[in-house]
Amino acid sequence: MSAHDSLSELTDAQYDEAIRSVLTRIESTVDRWLEEDVADIDAARTGGMLTLTLPNRTQLIVNAQPPLHELWLAAKRGGFHFKWSQSAAWVDTKTGEEFFSLLSACASEQTGQTLTF
Repeated sequence: MSAHDSLSELTDAQYDEAIRSVLTRIESTVDRWLEEDVADIDAARTGGMLTLTLPNRTQLIVNAQPPLHELWLAAKRGGFHFKWSQSAAWVDTKTGEEFFSLLSACASEQTGQTLTF
């Protein structure tokens, strides 16, 4: 069974809602970290793209891809494409890894501290 077998198709409206939810969750987490002095991360959102600039000036970029109904992540580790899964999670189209797990791992690697979204 490939990673694609458990992926489900969303309507455009469902996709838009799912993307808004992801971006809002990330922004809320970053805001909380700033308030609690956990990590000084700058979050800049333009449409469906969210750029996280980390204290060491490296970046993580989360980007909606509406035509493909995908969510993309760019990090020092590489670029990743996620599709919505029937298990109600964004999963990597190659490895099946869950989006927030991978985002947390990449953020932790790039900042040198444990961060969990």
